Amino acid sequence: MTNPLDCRHDQRPDPDTLLACVQKEELQNTRGKLKIFLGYIAGVGKTYEMLKSAHLKKDEGIDARIGYIEPHGRKETEQLMEGLPIIPVRTTEYHGVKLTEMDLDAILSAHPQLVLVDELAHTNVPGSRHLKRYQDVEELLAAGIDVYTTLNVQHIESLNDVVARITGVIIKEKIPDRVIDEASEIEVIDLAPPELLQRLREGKVYVPDMAARAIEQFFNEGNLYALRELALRRAAERVDNQMLAYMQTRSIPGPWPVGEFLLVCIGPGPLAERLIRTARRQADRINARWCAIYIETPTHHRLSREAKEQVDRSLQLAEKMGAITTTLFGLNVANTILEYARQHNVTRIIIGKTLRPRWQEFVFGSVVDQLIHNSGPIDVYVISSGKDLPEKPAATEPLFPATPPRDYIDSLTLVVAVTIFGWLFHAFISPFNQLMFYLLAEVVIAFKRSLKAAIFTAIVGVLAFDFFFVPPYLTFRLSDTQYLPTFLAMIIVGTVISMLVTRAKRHGDAAQVREKETSTLYALSQDLAVAMDAAAIMRAVSQHIREIFQWESVFFIPENGLLVVQAKTPGLVMDVDDIAVATWAFQHGTIAGYDTDTLHGSKLRYIPLRSTRGVLGILAVQPIDPTGVITYEQSRILTAFANQAALALERVNLAKVV
Repeated sequence: MTNPLDCRHDQRPDPDTLLACVQKEELQNTRGKLKIFLGYIAGVGKTYEMLKSAHLKKDEGIDARIGYIEPHGRKETEQLMEGLPIIPVRTTEYHGVKLTEMDLDAILSAHPQLVLVDELAHTNVPGSRHLKRYQDVEELLAAGIDVYTTLNVQHIESLNDVVARITGVIIKEKIPDRVIDEASEIEVIDLAPPELLQRLREGKVYVPDMAARAIEQFFNEGNLYALRELALRRAAERVDNQMLAYMQTRSIPGPWPVGEFLLVCIGPGPLAERLIRTARRQADRINARWCAIYIETPTHHRLSREAKEQVDRSLQLAEKMGAITTTLFGLNVANTILEYARQHNVTRIIIGKTLRPRWQEFVFGSVVDQLIHNSGPIDVYVISSGKDLPEKPAATEPLFPATPPRDYIDSLTLVVAVTIFGWLFHAFISPFNQLMFYLLAEVVIAFKRSLKAAIFTAIVGVLAFDFFFVPPYLTFRLSDTQYLPTFLAMIIVGTVISMLVTRAKRHGDAAQVREKETSTLYALSQDLAVAMDAAAIMRAVSQHIREIFQWESVFFIPENGLLVVQAKTPGLVMDVDDIAVATWAFQHGTIAGYDTDTLHGSKLRYIPLRSTRGVLGILAVQPIDPTGVITYEQSRILTAFANQAALALERVNLAKVV
């Protein structure tokens, strides 16, 4: 017989879940609440319903104001705007055109209880504080201001590839899924597709001369039904998550998840973004954690610059969508993935399969096949690239890059030297032993020069051996055809040996890069361990940044309520704007500046020094890359430097208190 006390104990809420709920409620008490009016396409009435809800709040005595509304010439919308105070927008000139944008600082200064912000996925005018409007909204929420906003389902990041397959249109303006997850309320604004099409024909959505073209290209009935289903499903997932949280905190019996953990493997091609979105959708469906992993092999340096930047963008996209991201070095991709999966209790692996000839898979192997055969209890989901990707696969540098003439000259010189040696001592060395000296020459060229030069050495060596050491001598004619297989085998063996030597050299170079990164972090930790004050800590970090990246750097440390410049390297020139950006990054505890979505026009990257006691200051660096990109590896090292500096500064501060 079951003990009722045991049953009651089994139904206790999970302590970790309760703690997470309490922390979330505490955060919500200080932040503003976000309500999203979600639709499946323009014209369903999102802005209209948002204004109606705002009027109801105003009637309740709530200070509701309009931060930014785009009426699109609709009289009904303009009429509803009447009676609600409007915070003036700002006008910005861009390429000779005057554009209007929401005035974020004016809203923060007015600090209403509720502000209406239309078109959440909008991209701000260059020069704005944030790249996207949803980031403006997040700053308003952090200031304790409630926000009503509108959004179409096609702008949700994880659904971007699905929408592209449905409509044939790639949506450029996107928002991370976490914005949807963190919203306090979502209201779906629905309108039957036939009614929406009628509104289009009547000119109530777009101006009449554009309506027919819009219906033909995007607003066809099939697209509308598909997008409508996407919006309803996304809202239903949100309701399911809320219901699950309610059941967990109250220990209501039900089918609980068993701790699924998804791992998505990304590469340098455009398929990586589809894999990330697929993983996000699967994680949402089963309420699981997920991570994105990139395996850096010794051939990573052969990737083109565009391919490396694609990897960085994919990892950043995964982070924005809520994934844990990591980069690992490994000689075998499949083995490295499985080792990580087993160490972190991964239950599902999602990987892409590019379509390539079977002979290439037979010769070079297939990562997908290795994963499937060696995964054991871990499920493997394979996503094919198909033929509908909008982009070409990322390019790589050629396997045989351009070889300088000097390599060929050295190759010929070495072959001539081996030939002279063999000719002088041919009475003491058999012809087949002479072949070994030519193979040795190929290995030397492969190690010292390049693979292409090594293959050239193999071919020239065979010709030299035939000319000087095979009768009839001093001619390329063969009296015995048995030498033909020997020559062919010599070329093949020489090429294979050269490839193995070149691969070993690449492995050694890659290991040196990793060793340099590890030794750099170790050296910094050693310097910080013996640093006795904040000035010594900042000098040590600046010195290591200079040695690794050749970048200028500066620290901003708070004193008497203001940020003070500390440990500035001599080559860095600053102005008032730089200090203003540093102040903003310090107040919000957010990375900003160079190659970010916030104040990206700055010449400096600002990294908060976070500790258990809050943000202790700002580390700013000035990259020298003219393309305006900080790679994932560089960002990872900078973050590690900032974390170590924050720990050291916290140690010094605690020592002062004691």
